Amino acid sequence: MRFRNISRRQYILATLLLAPAAVMADAGWIEPAWIKVRRLRLSQGEPTHRFVHFSDLHHKGDRAHTQSVVDTINSLSPDFVCFTGDIMEEGKYLPEALEILSGIRSPLYGVPGNHDYWSRVPFAGIRQCFAATGGAWLVDEQRVIAGGRINLAGMARRGPGHPLPTADPGMKNILLVHYPAWVKQLAGQKFDLVLAGHSHGGQVRIPFYGPVIVPYAVDEYDLGLFQTAAGPLYVTSGIGWFPVPIRFNCRPEIAVMEI
Repeated sequence: MRFRNISRRQYILATLLLAPAAVMADAGWIEPAWIKVRRLRLSQGEPTHRFVHFSDLHHKGDRAHTQSVVDTINSLSPDFVCFTGDIMEEGKYLPEALEILSGIRSPLYGVPGNHDYWSRVPFAGIRQCFAATGGAWLVDEQRVIAGGRINLAGMARRGPGHPLPTADPGMKNILLVHYPAWVKQLAGQKFDLVLAGHSHGGQVRIPFYGPVIVPYAVDEYDLGLFQTAAGPLYVTSGIGWFPVPIRFNCRPEIAVMEI
């Protein structure tokens, strides 16, 4: 079989025409469901605790995808699991989301996100689900976990009547928040680690530029590990998407953390 020779100009033209289609295919059909496991070691010496962080599930009835998240978490066998908000997209999806999350085989701790509030669902069922795993739904609450070695706090609301979480100098202190920018509101408190979501990493990230757009209350903390006055802040790219099912150069992730 003989192939017609093509010129360099024809090759470049064909590449330019095909590249947008490849990008759209990746952004719309591949990356949104292509979960990666990110591993971070945050201890100067030998770590004593190993746990998982995930966020922004945005369950929409996509049962297989949410089940794959739970299966991945269970395969990692963490000491405990931290969730930083937005369980479902709408209230009607909450029962199925909780049914699937109840399969997590490690204590599950979490805080609500904006969609959990916007959906106006009662938190009683969420509290019951998280407690059944051995964890807790932390709406401006704190728990001592890991045999008394970790102070785990959840910051869900701010303003008058909602006191700031406090760090215990005798323990490792981990703070869960939904909004990354809230790290600026901690009034001199110092944590060993602050975990946040909400940004989705921007969902679309241009190489050498960063996210095209991020939601409110993110500020400069769009994705990754940041050193702040309140301690190290890790912002995850999350699991789900909103408002459109597109991710580019920003895969959903589950983070395994050692501290």
